[in-house]
Amino acid sequence: MPQKTNASPSTANDEPAWKQRAVERSTKTARLRAEQRVERFLDAAQAIITEKGTTDFTVQEVVDRSRQSLRSFYQHFDGKHELLLALFEDALRRSADQIRAAAAGQEDPLDRLRVAVQLLFELSRPDPTAQRPLFTDFAPQLLITHPDEVKVAHAPLLSLFSELMSGAHAEGRLRDEIKPRRAAALTMQTVMFIAQSSGGSDEDNAHPITADEIWDFCALGFVQL
Repeated sequence: MPQKTNASPSTANDEPAWKQRAVERSTKTARLRAEQRVERFLDAAQAIITEKGTTDFTVQEVVDRSRQSLRSFYQHFDGKHELLLALFEDALRRSADQIRAAAAGQEDPLDRLRVAVQLLFELSRPDPTAQRPLFTDFAPQLLITHPDEVKVAHAPLLSLFSELMSGAHAEGRLRDEIKPRRAAALTMQTVMFIAQSSGGSDEDNAHPITADEIWDFCALGFVQL
């Protein structure tokens, strides 16, 4: 009868600890270098957009500005569209971080939600003194041609507003039947659409919609209860 051994198959086949550490270190180094290359491409593209005031540029311009190779660019991006999408997603993520930080300064859950709604409105309004082609040129086209990508780009904002809605709901500050994530999506879309559409006529310019009005409308609606 064969004798039993204490070593399990998985233990016997495990790689030495030094080799695991070496591979992990190598992987981390490669990942860091890739992230640095990507950041250089993004920084170069953003600089070109700022200078030109438009997203009308070529991949070669980005490559030249970043002082990297065309081969390296296509190792990280499928093309110009994916580069612009990365910039758009990064801008929305930074907006979500800014709103989260501002809302965190409030103790009351409804005050946190109010600050978030009002700041989202202000950040989404067209700024005649600033050129934001990612939002004025690229985003509208993206909404029509790649709606799923728009949804992914807005995920950080939706997650934030869902958290704030859930917090207010848990404190009994919202109607019982409210579904926080659905209410968050409706609120976000309402605020951003009104903000981006404001200032279109002389009458609108004379009596512009304010952040306080947006909050009152979203929080109270228009039905007499």
